[in-house]
Amino acid sequence: MGARSSATRPRAVGRAAGLGLGGATLLTLLSGCSLQDWGDTFSHFGWPSNGISLQAHEMYDLWIASVIAALAVGIGVWGLIFWCVIRYRKRGDELPVQTRFNMPMEILYTVTPVLIVAVLFYYTAIVQTSVDKLSKNPDQVVEVVAFKWNWQFNYRDGMGEKANTVASTIGSSDVIPILVLPVGEKIRFEETSKDVIHSFWVPEMLFKRDVFPGSVRNVFEVTLDKEGRYVGRCAELCGTYHAFMNFELVVVSPTKFDQFLDSKKTGASTQEAMAAIGFTGAESYATTTSPFNTRRQQHSWNQPETVAAGK
Repeated sequence: MGARSSATRPRAVGRAAGLGLGGATLLTLLSGCSLQDWGDTFSHFGWPSNGISLQAHEMYDLWIASVIAALAVGIGVWGLIFWCVIRYRKRGDELPVQTRFNMPMEILYTVTPVLIVAVLFYYTAIVQTSVDKLSKNPDQVVEVVAFKWNWQFNYRDGMGEKANTVASTIGSSDVIPILVLPVGEKIRFEETSKDVIHSFWVPEMLFKRDVFPGSVRNVFEVTLDKEGRYVGRCAELCGTYHAFMNFELVVVSPTKFDQFLDSKKTGASTQEAMAAIGFTGAESYATTTSPFNTRRQQHSWNQPETVAAGK
């Protein structure tokens, strides 16, 4: 027994040293790369990488970190499986030493999954709380009014139903509505519907929330960090022409947004206000339909050139 124990000890020390070295190497590799680097290298592990809000970036980081953690656990489990297959493979007719239980190993198998789930739950709760967080004084308040089958966006002077609308944009059968918002400011959306349940969705926000009729007003906030033009649409099947219920989000600088809103307050149309901030001609209308370009003209959701959908 003494010879067996003395021979086993070096092997155990070697395995521990190997595991320690492997863990140190893994930590070094992980610390040398940001989550964005990992996402870029592995095609973002299936998560959209084109988020345009601070909240979208938080969700992206959570996803990449969770996948890396899952891969690390998977590699460890696969390594143990193959090590057992090789180390304890049959070498003859002699029956191996039989062990009824291994208390340290069983405790490890119980505690480790609980710790993994607890850590994932902790960071998920942090990100979810941040995404749903509402500030006391948002920079802009937009009331989103959905109806079959279009949108109305009301720029408000305060929060809640009692606030006043200072400017408004409404879509029609001929013109897709444009929602202009500033970059770098906290924007609160207050949603309501005039008829059935709709859903306000801009894919690049990586976030959507249903729009309910009646007294229910869903509220959420985002801080946009990238200028550009992005397609938006209803993501809840709401009737015959649900597929045509699109809008366009235009994110501009705070200076241009103030100019746009001032033009709207003086009675200018949305297209005239867009021209006032440099979007003239065709650019004063919705220009982005990708990836939702089904039976849609440049400015409208008409089917044939002369017949509006629904008529």
